[in-house]
Amino acid sequence: MNKSSFFIIGQHAVIEALKNPNRKVLRIFLTEESKKNIHRKNPNKNLLDDVKVYYKTKKELDKYSTKENLQHQGYVAEIEHLEKPSLKEFISKNNNITFVCLDGVTDPRNIGSLVRSAASFKIDGIIIKERNFPDESKLMYKAASGAIEHINIFEVSNINSTLKNLKDKNFWVYGFDGEGKKNFTEIEWKGNNILLFGSEGAGMHKHTSKYADFLVKIDIDKKIESLNISNSAAIVFHHLNYLKKKS
Repeated sequence: MNKSSFFIIGQHAVIEALKNPNRKVLRIFLTEESKKNIHRKNPNKNLLDDVKVYYKTKKELDKYSTKENLQHQGYVAEIEHLEKPSLKEFISKNNNITFVCLDGVTDPRNIGSLVRSAASFKIDGIIIKERNFPDESKLMYKAASGAIEHINIFEVSNINSTLKNLKDKNFWVYGFDGEGKKNFTEIEWKGNNILLFGSEGAGMHKHTSKYADFLVKIDIDKKIESLNISNSAAIVFHHLNYLKKKS
């Protein structure tokens, strides 16, 4: 099967792609300094084996990142997409699952930051509508800082039907909303759970929020209207990971 390829930039994004045995890296463009840095950070394994390596100046690499106004840090790679994980298969093999579901979240930087937090705090996977997932975005990969290589991202055609199916399989759905009656820290968080986050500004779609079993909130100072979605998610992920470690 032929897979389309695309470019990513940035030290962590590129190095983690090289370290992922499931990721096909077709070509890599490095400065001499970034090559030395790869070897310094990974002295026991040559990550550049079996990869076509091209050495460029920083200025030559700028063309890959100026459009997005990003810093490439001397690292550019052409990679292929990973195989898409199966939600059905994952559920059949695991229990006490915690998924994040993103409803209408489209900003690549927010998605990338959220991916980084989810991987850091051992969330089992992220469910997102396939047309909203910017799967070739340099900005998302840069914001994720390599974490996209370490988490399951389940792309689905319909969020509502997916939530309905998961509820039928004994998942509880918690919608995060400023008007929620309970602070999320009051929940026991046992069994299989879905953390449902809506887009900034608009929040959850009205029809999608009907699939939430509970609406919960993050208590913040009332002088502040809201938190950035990636910041909100990181707070929740950290708390759930803390509870898991205690149990």
